[in-house]
Amino acid sequence: MFEPPTEVDDADILTLVRDHWRSDAVRVEHLAVGFGAHHWRVDADGSTVLFATYDRFRQRHTPASLESAYRGAIELADAGLEFVLAPIRTRTGEVIVPVAAGALSCTPWVDGAAVGDGAVTDPATAARNVTDLARLHAATPPVGIPEWQPLVRAGLAERLARSVDTPWQSGPYGEPARTAVDARLADIADWTARYLELAEAADDRPWVATHGETHTANQLSTAAGIRLIDWESLKLAPRERDLTTLVQAGYGDQVAAELEMVELFDLEWRLSEIDEYASWFAAPHTGSADDRIAYGGLLQELARGSWWPTG
Repeated sequence: MFEPPTEVDDADILTLVRDHWRSDAVRVEHLAVGFGAHHWRVDADGSTVLFATYDRFRQRHTPASLESAYRGAIELADAGLEFVLAPIRTRTGEVIVPVAAGALSCTPWVDGAAVGDGAVTDPATAARNVTDLARLHAATPPVGIPEWQPLVRAGLAERLARSVDTPWQSGPYGEPARTAVDARLADIADWTARYLELAEAADDRPWVATHGETHTANQLSTAAGIRLIDWESLKLAPRERDLTTLVQAGYGDQVAAELEMVELFDLEWRLSEIDEYASWFAAPHTGSADDRIAYGGLLQELARGSWWPTG
């Protein structure tokens, strides 16, 4: 997130890091990176040593599910998947530490840069992703990792229709967001029906350990190669949960993905983003940098066409 959280500050983060990971930490700095969680760099012993992450508990996670996802990532890295950049345990063996409305975790600081801002745009990245994801999906899934369940429920369009029935006088993006959602209610109903149909079909597919958000913003280019970051989304699921980005970029022939399952997870992203952003702009907001990004994300998901060949 670009704006620091209001419920915790740098001093809180530094204290938690010192108490649970590095007693020699001397400084933290909030980083305007990513979108969803908050991040800090942690300095100690004259250098940057940790990347701290504050995840809020929302509909996607409980304390237990976040802990099990991060523990699963550690197990995958320990099993030899060197591209898994996993969190590290605290001095007492935990992976997350409760704070405010969520939990803090820490990952070793690795010098590098994000591969991109979403889409796969070059063959070299695609080839590396194909190889790494095949290894991930062939690995024995860590015991106890979260299992995928549909994020979107029946009645989404009806709930949104009730919400947009009155003005969103909540901030500068309230009314524009309400108008944009209102214009696509019929499409949202159709997308949801198709999504739920595909979600039922997913039960009959093989399930493997999946990262879940393998876009290039979650890939770090380092001297040792590409590392996959942000493992809070680790879940047992059909393998296509990880392959949508590659298929949409034109590399579907390299991963032999089932297009209906790719469609499922494309719809899940679209509908869950619309749902989250609609709630965001129906609530008070100020027009911050994060608000501007969220509004752009809402418009993008409402406006983009269907890419899959089935409709």
